[in-house]
Amino acid sequence: MPVSLPRGQTGGKRPPAVGGGLPPAPAPPADLASRKQQAARTVRSLAKEYPDAVCALVHRNPFELLIATILSAQCTDERVNIVTKDLFKKYPDADAFAAAPQAAIERAIKSTGFFRSKAKSIKACFAAIVDQHGGEVPQDLESLVRLPGVGRKTANVVLGVAYGKAFGVVVDTHVGRLSRRLGLTAATDATKVEADLMQVLPKKQWIDFSHRMIYHGRRVCIARRPRCEACVMLAFCPRVGVEY
Repeated sequence: MPVSLPRGQTGGKRPPAVGGGLPPAPAPPADLASRKQQAARTVRSLAKEYPDAVCALVHRNPFELLIATILSAQCTDERVNIVTKDLFKKYPDADAFAAAPQAAIERAIKSTGFFRSKAKSIKACFAAIVDQHGGEVPQDLESLVRLPGVGRKTANVVLGVAYGKAFGVVVDTHVGRLSRRLGLTAATDATKVEADLMQVLPKKQWIDFSHRMIYHGRRVCIARRPRCEACVMLAFCPRVGVEY
């Protein structure tokens, strides 16, 4: 289906690549007020389209969510959910993972990819949780990011989804890509993208915003073949009709 473009915008052909790579993201508006206005439009549109968006990783508690999030690196949520279904039966708590041989964990998670480094991180992470936090997953950002294998993104997922605490914005590949496409940031580093989003989004939106952007990135604003004709943000997207 052809895309109907807002007046004054052009699309269809992909702009020339820069240095043999993908076309650059549009520069976000220079002034903060304009970026906040764009963010507000984005929040309203996504909330209307995906009012019930939630984390796709199946879990019952913070412990399971932390494991699933570590396993999700370079792996689909669908595959992680298949693996964790049996994994959580075998290792039901932090003590079980801390005591398990690393080789056994590797075998159990092999299909998620990078299984050796993930198993090493998981075992070390839960050994630290047992030793330093009484077997309970911490509820603050500083404690979480000090755990082996836990970066800011993983910590934000656990805090936001399991505890309902907004310490930051989860920035995965979809959130980063769509944020650049919509002109909310020009950064490519996830930490800088997060800082830009925290600047333009109300704190009460930080958790839901990421879930909804991920849904949209998977279903509509697909990296190589964006379905612009089905996009609820068609009217104000700077890159409408352009592959990115």
